[in-house]
Amino acid sequence: MLLKNFKKSQIKYLLTTYKNKMEYRKLGNSDLKMSTITFGAWAAGGWMWGSTDRNDAIEAIKASYEAGVTSIDTAPIYGQGTSEEIVGEAIKGISRDKVQILTKFGMRWDLAKGDFGFNSFKNNGDAIDVYKYAGKESIMYECEQSLKRLGTDYIDLYQIHWPDSTTPIDETFEAVSRLIEQGKVRFAGVCNYDAAQMSEAEKTLNLVSNQIPFSMVNREIEKETVPYCIENNKSILAYSPLERGLLTGKITPDYKFQEGDHRANHPHFQPDFIEKTNKLLERIKPIAEEHNASLGQLVLRWTIERPGITIALAGARNAEQAVQNAKAIDIQLSKEELNMIDNLVNAF
Repeated sequence: MLLKNFKKSQIKYLLTTYKNKMEYRKLGNSDLKMSTITFGAWAAGGWMWGSTDRNDAIEAIKASYEAGVTSIDTAPIYGQGTSEEIVGEAIKGISRDKVQILTKFGMRWDLAKGDFGFNSFKNNGDAIDVYKYAGKESIMYECEQSLKRLGTDYIDLYQIHWPDSTTPIDETFEAVSRLIEQGKVRFAGVCNYDAAQMSEAEKTLNLVSNQIPFSMVNREIEKETVPYCIENNKSILAYSPLERGLLTGKITPDYKFQEGDHRANHPHFQPDFIEKTNKLLERIKPIAEEHNASLGQLVLRWTIERPGITIALAGARNAEQAVQNAKAIDIQLSKEELNMIDNLVNAF
């Protein structure tokens, strides 16, 4: 059974209700249409999240698809290939044109070249050094490796993961342009680029999107990046819209993280910030309850209602979490409710 954690009646309800309700939006000026709730497969790779259960991760992706989530975002660095392999296994048996695969390039753990990023560890505990590198030969190599792990012959959206100051931007996107000509990539996007970097990349190749962090408690992109993307018809894919789980309301000041979980030392997961965030969540909780929804679902719905935000990426460890994320699309917020939430967030 695809969703072994659910009863048959619940599966039927998902297939007949949530898949019909899911919303889909085009990226930029392209014809690439994605589910507004997209599966973020960072945690599926285990890396920096403490651990992963491969079967649970595969089931989570399948559950998402059954609930109408047709788009999956991954990257080679997530588990050093593990996440892409999991995505590839999860989509076996699904018609390729029914899913949109998003992956990235430009973070190497097997090559000491480019900008040094940080020290890290593989899932098996081995130490690694991560570099941000987007030279032409590296991109061509990375694409081939990603295609093999994903078990596909093309990538719907290929994104540079982080800027690389050692490689000219035109060199990077000339390589991506070549991959598009070869039919291995459909569209190009960026991650973590500012407006100036996007403008420079546009001189070489049309970009359709920028994947960048955005949440109720992290809104820096609204100053420059959002206005630029709106003006130039570029979509924003908001990652960490739930602030890595913080905005679910399930994190308390005394929360204990698993060994290897990057959140333990993150500023947003220190007791004072958690307490402040939970006060905000308590104030918006009545709106969630009014819609018979969880805080996480309300936050996701609010995110995709924000100006310039096209897609919200949401990760899940298991099928139940995946379905709950997809159900965020059920919520229909009135203008009054959106204004109320906006005012509370602005006061945060």
